[in-house]
Amino acid sequence: SFGGNIISRSPTSDINPVLAVGNCILNLASQGRMRRIPVSDLFADGLGNNTLEPEEILVSVHIPHSIKGEFVSAFRQAQRRENALPIVNAGMRVLFEDNCNTIKEISIFYGGVGSTTLAATQTCQALIGRPWNEQLLDEACRRVLTEMCLPSSAPGGKVEYRRTLIVSFLFKFYLEVLQSLKMMYPTWYPDIPDNYLSALESLHSKIPQSMQIYQDVEPGQLAQDPVGRPVMHQSGLKHTTGEAIYCDDIRAVDEELFLALVTSSKAHAKIISIDASEALKMPGVVDVVSVQDVPATNEFYNYDVPDIIFAREQVTCVGQIVCAVVADSDIHAKRAAAKVNIQYEPKEPVILTIEEAIEHNSFFEPVRKLEHGDVDNAFKTVDHILEGEILIGGQQHFYMETQSILAIPKGEDKEMDIYASTQHPMFVQELVASCLGVPRNRIMCHVKRIGGAFGGKLMKTSHLACITAVAANKTGHAVRCILDRGTDALVCGGRHPAIGKYKVGFLTNGRILAMDISVYVNGGCTPDDSILIIEIVLLKMDNAYNIPNVRTCARACKTNLPSNTAFRGFGFPQGGLVTESWVTRVAARCGLLPEQVREINMYKENGLTPYKQELKPQNLLRCWNECMEKSAYYTRKAAVDEFNKQNYWKKKGIAIIPLKFPVGFCVRVLGQAAALVHLYTDGSVLLTHGGIEMGQGLHTKMIQVASRELKMPLSNIHFCETSTTTVPNACASVGSMGTDTNGMAVKDACQTLLKRLEPIISQNPKGSWKEWAKEAFEQSINLSATGYFRGYEANIDWEKGEGHPFEYFIFGACCTEVEIDCLTGDHKNVRTDIVMDIGCSINPALDIGQIEGAFVQGLGLYTMEEIKFSPEGVLYTRGPDQYKIPAVCDIPEHFSISLLASSQSTPAIYSSKGLGESGLFLGCSVFFAIWDAVTAARRERGLSGDFGLNSPLTPECIRMACADQFTKMCPHSSTLAL
Repeated sequence: SFGGNIISRSPTSDINPVLAVGNCILNLASQGRMRRIPVSDLFADGLGNNTLEPEEILVSVHIPHSIKGEFVSAFRQAQRRENALPIVNAGMRVLFEDNCNTIKEISIFYGGVGSTTLAATQTCQALIGRPWNEQLLDEACRRVLTEMCLPSSAPGGKVEYRRTLIVSFLFKFYLEVLQSLKMMYPTWYPDIPDNYLSALESLHSKIPQSMQIYQDVEPGQLAQDPVGRPVMHQSGLKHTTGEAIYCDDIRAVDEELFLALVTSSKAHAKIISIDASEALKMPGVVDVVSVQDVPATNEFYNYDVPDIIFAREQVTCVGQIVCAVVADSDIHAKRAAAKVNIQYEPKEPVILTIEEAIEHNSFFEPVRKLEHGDVDNAFKTVDHILEGEILIGGQQHFYMETQSILAIPKGEDKEMDIYASTQHPMFVQELVASCLGVPRNRIMCHVKRIGGAFGGKLMKTSHLACITAVAANKTGHAVRCILDRGTDALVCGGRHPAIGKYKVGFLTNGRILAMDISVYVNGGCTPDDSILIIEIVLLKMDNAYNIPNVRTCARACKTNLPSNTAFRGFGFPQGGLVTESWVTRVAARCGLLPEQVREINMYKENGLTPYKQELKPQNLLRCWNECMEKSAYYTRKAAVDEFNKQNYWKKKGIAIIPLKFPVGFCVRVLGQAAALVHLYTDGSVLLTHGGIEMGQGLHTKMIQVASRELKMPLSNIHFCETSTTTVPNACASVGSMGTDTNGMAVKDACQTLLKRLEPIISQNPKGSWKEWAKEAFEQSINLSATGYFRGYEANIDWEKGEGHPFEYFIFGACCTEVEIDCLTGDHKNVRTDIVMDIGCSINPALDIGQIEGAFVQGLGLYTMEEIKFSPEGVLYTRGPDQYKIPAVCDIPEHFSISLLASSQSTPAIYSSKGLGESGLFLGCSVFFAIWDAVTAARRERGLSGDFGLNSPLTPECIRMACADQFTKMCPHSSTLAL
């Protein structure tokens, strides 16, 4: 609230600096007494000490009118333009003498640079009586930097950036006032250069406008055939109204208990003791469960280092689960969990970063390598060699529904129902059964739908299911475990941070002949999926480029952070960004545009990938050319260049990025799928399969498949839930393959059922499904059918570096234009045009939604989402206050998606393609458009155009890369991402 901002004296309040400089008055009341004090008095000591009496309340705030010669302005910069606390904000006011020649009063207040709003009192006193000119500006900047002292260890970090914002805001205020004075007294004050005027304009978001283009169904397609039509998501209305049931919406079970985790506070330590006595005394507490309560398996070995349920003897990261408290309410469980006392003995070393892991030779095995051609000889023949590295930060999954488990013991035969928000019910069943020491047929895992996953509900969900099941097994009660956002972020890891080190050989004309790349990812404390991810990094690193000589190596670093895991794109967003970064730098070295180097090196003819799989790139070129045309790239490129000539403090950038995204599992076993179709005697169908509905519309597409195969209306078909009781041994819903694999299984089941019914239908072709079903039942025909899909043939031989790991490729291209504020580092996404080849879409509405959502998640990865740890390995960014994902203000103002008219058949269901992941990488077009804008700024300032940028390209990185007289006042020391 307005008053709450004032009374709390928060250092990040946007209103307090404005009220303080505006000479606003607080009207205070207490028993029998009224008092008036200036707002500025609250911040006079710079510490936010209480100048109010305990019994006083704030009644109102008096805001005085401004007077002639008085100017007031406010400034802020945040990680995200809207719904984000400021990094730094400011309120500034100046009042001139009657002749407007000299300063009579001036006040400057800053937020975000101390424990409360701070006044630059000494600076202001030194400026009184001075004329408003550049000499004053220079002195004011130097004085305010001295007064607003931010030590290098200041809480919140970003010290150089915050110091730069302090003076950048002051410069903006100087220009604003100068412009107003010039209008009032045209002959007294100098003109502001035309190319400086853009500094006075803030970047504002507009309501996004979008366009989606897709191919209509063939003219001869039956009207009742829903395949290829933009059918609304089956649960779309329920999502909107809140009627959709998620795990925590399941009604409470009788005598249900709640579980809260107790996690490690040390990154690497021996557990000396665990004292739960105080916790057990707390109201409502039933028990504490730990490794001693696990009946069977606690450690699961997929590699040399196990993935662990409960810590045993030692902890290897902050956030590792040591034990859990079970109580009669969620609040009681959490309060008691805070009372568990764990004593540690620190162990060395504590390894947090990739650099530290390399220094200590701390890696998970095996290392993966891929080589093609003669790299060493190629480097001898090139004109130029480029060497460098890029750091890529991690990303939190930030699914809307946090990790959620409900375990219900059945009371006999050790049976247990597990309701879980998981992408992989079979894995939950497998681990829980192993943990409890029972056959898998006693554990039934059920999933209605989950509220987003993005790869984050595989391994960790299964571990949490084990913990919940252990508690349910020990207490004999149903146990519910719903993580709050902070605990979810702390425990569950995310996308792997990475460092890519590259050496690239190329000719002066931009043709790249050789690349030697090493990629290191931060795997965390256990393997999880890290080895699989580095394999995908290597297999997909070429992106759209035909490089004749390739040597790549990838390693997963073992560190003392929570294990990082699968995330949408599964290694490609990191590996692809490494490649596009050195392509951009090659262009700078050659004096060419980046799109020229991309075109020169793009796959153009049928050939082989570095792992010797056949590739037909015709649709890659079609997407590229169509995107060039639809985006009017060269016309807009010229307009961007013209804008940049006319504006010094604002710059625009434009970039176009190609996409080649292989789809497949590398091995057949992971692509199996099964389905079960029941036809009831009223003519209705119950469909189930092994796939998971995560919001992507999988069940909707499966109903469309069943509708086509059975020639039955969509309204006749219902999907209930995914369960290990109906479809056993189902593979995970991952890798963009849910529709491909489950669609084939549903098709097989429907065809089996239809074949049985053919004699009956042929005898009564105009009958209804109800009539056919009743007749079939009368003739004792089985009205239930299973379907099965073995998966695509796939393999990769890492010794030989060759194979056929993928079934097909998705192609695409994306053009994005941005505008940046060189003084603050803020940026605006102006326009994005995407062209995607997704084969013959089963449902264009859902597919376009997936492309749009993936793109926005990608721009978050590459420009905004920043994970921060303390030097002791404690996660700082545990919720939406500290961790910013894209919001409405980040959607491009003009957003166009076009689906390429299909020209190549695929082996997938109805020649469609699985595209849930591929669009995420196109978010890097924003990254490279910003890079282009920064290049323009640096070129105008006489700086090198050959430079590197790291991901995410946050406002801090953008501002500090646009070096100028203000950044020189605040030298930047680079920091390494964890």
